[in-house]
Amino acid sequence: MPSHSHKYQLLVISISSPLLIGVYEDGLLINTMSSDKKTSEILLPLLNKCMDEYDISNIIYTRGPGSYMAIKLTYIMLKTIEITRGIPCFGCSGFALNGGQPIKAVGNLYFIKEKETIITKKYEQPVNAKFTLPQSIHDLELDEESTPEYVLPAV
Repeated sequence: MPSHSHKYQLLVISISSPLLIGVYEDGLLINTMSSDKKTSEILLPLLNKCMDEYDISNIIYTRGPGSYMAIKLTYIMLKTIEITRGIPCFGCSGFALNGGQPIKAVGNLYFIKEKETIITKKYEQPVNAKFTLPQSIHDLELDEESTPEYVLPAV
């Protein structure tokens, strides 16, 4: 399949629940999918459905910070798709898709971004920062690195 015929992109947000997938045509959101199931149960079936329905040119995912297991599973699945189907995988920061709000780590610890540094901070009350699929990904900042961004909080 020639790569120049592709024109759809996927954006996968798997670092929190619900898992979200956006399908973009020429950078504009045309379809969304969400699931409260575990990433290990639902991500691959949703990706397969998207690849069956659309000619995917690349896939962007939130590479962190957030749920380590979800990040690992997502990266392994997307890297496998990249190798077997030739669909490039790119990463972006979770903060780009939740308005820069704190992201749940463990217990009452949350990841926060201070300038260019990600640290953990304790919040006594739960922070309910929702992730959203943007209407356009034209201005979404992609990371140079596509590997997971693991930020381990001090325990």
